[in-house]
Amino acid sequence: MGNIFAIAQKELRSYFVSPIAYVFIGFFSFLFGYFFYASLLFVVRISMQAGMGMGGPQTININEYLMRPLLGNTSVIMLLVLPMLTMRAYSEEKRSGTMELLLSSAITDLQIILGKFLGAIALFTIMLAVTLIPIGMLFIYGEPELAPILSGYLGLWLMGGSFISVGLLVSSTTKNQMVAGMGTFGILLLLWVISWVGDPSSSSMMTQMLGYLSILDHFDDFSKGVIDTKHLAYYLSFIAFGLFLTAKSVDSERWRG
Repeated sequence: MGNIFAIAQKELRSYFVSPIAYVFIGFFSFLFGYFFYASLLFVVRISMQAGMGMGGPQTININEYLMRPLLGNTSVIMLLVLPMLTMRAYSEEKRSGTMELLLSSAITDLQIILGKFLGAIALFTIMLAVTLIPIGMLFIYGEPELAPILSGYLGLWLMGGSFISVGLLVSSTTKNQMVAGMGTFGILLLLWVISWVGDPSSSSMMTQMLGYLSILDHFDDFSKGVIDTKHLAYYLSFIAFGLFLTAKSVDSERWRG
């Protein structure tokens, strides 16, 4: 475990000794703040309409009208940002020649992979934590329900972990960071839109399978405040499978020498 945490600390430190971490945190926070402001304006507008008798709901549920759309928009930000975060994980090691040093050391492939994963997900956790600042304002000026917000953030964190596992896998196959970033984005986008042709309630086995593979559909219940074990199992299995494939990719790199 010591080697894993040492690699994780090295990875996290490498983000902060360069502008990378600050750029990602700033960009993520800026986009989140924009969507938060837009969602808040929408809630204020429909509240004013209801108060003037112009239609709309008589009581405004902040979780339903603000938090659910906001969390959905946050998942879109993750789709854009996380491939750029993970594209350097292995590609930079290969380009700089330090990959050979890692593979020839006493550290196992699994320790390297878990260390890099923990380093990346630690930075992602910091990015999510920064977004809690405007969310805290809702509890000062409004009465949102805490449980759906917590479950929604858990869903975002699990989805982010899945994105990172794919990013590590793609990055381990190429020396080119741009190829790694675009490849990761392409795979995640495919898993994002695959539900457009799938339907879990359909009688067709293929259609059900396509619907189940959608990485976005499993997040929907989290945003409603529902933590279903099948969604937890999906994301955890997705992360484990992504790291397993990364291990196989790194192992093949070791054998190629």
